[in-house]
Amino acid sequence: MARGGLVEAEGGGQHQQLVRDYSGGVTFSVAVTCLMAASCGLIFGYDVGITGGVTQMESFLKKFFPEVLRGMKTAKRDAYCKYNNQLLTAFTSSMYIAGMLASLVASSVTKRVGRKAVMLIGGVMFLAGSIINAGAVNITMLIIGRILLGFGVGFTAQAAPLYLAETSPTRRRGAFTTAYHFFIIAGTLAATITNYFTNRISNWGWRVSLGLAAVPATVIILGALFVSDTPSSLMLRGEPDKARASLQRVRGAGADVDAELKDIACAVEEARRNEDGAFKRLCGKGYRHYMVMVVALPTFFDFTGMVVISVFSPLLFRTVGFDSQKAIFGAVIISLVSLSGVILSTFVVDRCGRRFLLLAGGTTMLLFQVAVTWIMADHLGKHHAVTMPKNYAVGVVVLMCLYTFTFSVSWGPLKWVVPSEIYPVDIRSAGQAITLSIALALTFAQTQVFISMLCAMKYAIFLFYAGWVVAMTVFIAVFLPETKGVPLEAMRSVWAMHWFWRRVVVVDTKQEVQLNSTTM
Repeated sequence: MARGGLVEAEGGGQHQQLVRDYSGGVTFSVAVTCLMAASCGLIFGYDVGITGGVTQMESFLKKFFPEVLRGMKTAKRDAYCKYNNQLLTAFTSSMYIAGMLASLVASSVTKRVGRKAVMLIGGVMFLAGSIINAGAVNITMLIIGRILLGFGVGFTAQAAPLYLAETSPTRRRGAFTTAYHFFIIAGTLAATITNYFTNRISNWGWRVSLGLAAVPATVIILGALFVSDTPSSLMLRGEPDKARASLQRVRGAGADVDAELKDIACAVEEARRNEDGAFKRLCGKGYRHYMVMVVALPTFFDFTGMVVISVFSPLLFRTVGFDSQKAIFGAVIISLVSLSGVILSTFVVDRCGRRFLLLAGGTTMLLFQVAVTWIMADHLGKHHAVTMPKNYAVGVVVLMCLYTFTFSVSWGPLKWVVPSEIYPVDIRSAGQAITLSIALALTFAQTQVFISMLCAMKYAIFLFYAGWVVAMTVFIAVFLPETKGVPLEAMRSVWAMHWFWRRVVVVDTKQEVQLNSTTM
């Protein structure tokens, strides 16, 4: 039987009050349910991994971008400008702008039909996009397929992290939500391995890479058919009996779910009183701290530079001198390192806390970025050479692996954990939608201009990202409270006691009673 307990939370250097932990342990049902939801990350990761490899395959470039292929073979071509083609980057970036638009639509759809249905819709769209891309005969078909892939990613990325946060036990919420990022990396790894083998198939290997995106899409569709919706989502849609049944299923047949269900009902009732204008309310009094996080977290995440490393690592490795197969193999190594980092994060995120990982990760990433900048500044493009000495090229790969590992332990998974848990239920879908849309919009912008920036700024592009890492680390140290082990329905207390945000948090009388009751 699940019993209420007390959980200590610390944040901003200040000891927080105690909040009740009413959720039970890890049951077989909650593990399977969350596993199916987390697998939505497969389609996101597969697309990230497949794109960078495909866009440097000679068979793909010969079919759609012959001018890029001609430029690569020009001996005096600037080492940093081999792939500077806006139409080529549009193939990559179009998915992210479509995902941004889909995530905004998915917010209202999620409230009406639930997390489960949105994951199912996203899987179907991604499947359609993969089929069109595999059969593409012109750039128009490629872009249409990419847009459908983006819709699929936007819908699933909106619903899956919320599903995990609302279903998982409080004490293990960080680990369960991290599973989404684990599957993103697993999808990326599967994609890079696929590229490694299909790159050897002349003329149509790229079709196999793009078409195999149908496999993770099918996994999502089948998985979504077999999971139930979250208790919070069911309660919000006026189905309390189903909400109780769903909560009982994931907490265990013998668990006492009355306390947790009551708090969910109270949170949902408050959401109904403020049913209209969730996006407008985010900008209003009492919600400013959420609005700051809505903008800051995805912005800092995207400007770590990891997004472009994930997408363009094969192109970066070709830039420093590796051939096509070795460049893709380097991307495989990056994905393996990233996966090991996420696995470690799963074990430490609920022990060390969110703030510690974010601060340690930011500090370490800064050091590795500066080191990469130094090597590329000294050894790439010197004396009209289009590559760098092999030992320094290997050094770049090693530093990128270390950078990737650090990111995957800290900012990578926590980008999904923190936003999914900090918002109250009345703005949770809206907050997640804006967070995701900002992240995808910035990813679109970066993937569209990164090759041009690399050509123009050369090694200084990594100093640009290093500056953002400094800013984000300082921001986390000053403004983000610790949310480790705090039940979702008691999350307001964390903000109300933060040294800075307590000035702007508005808690009415009824909410104050609820907060006090959770600490008794």
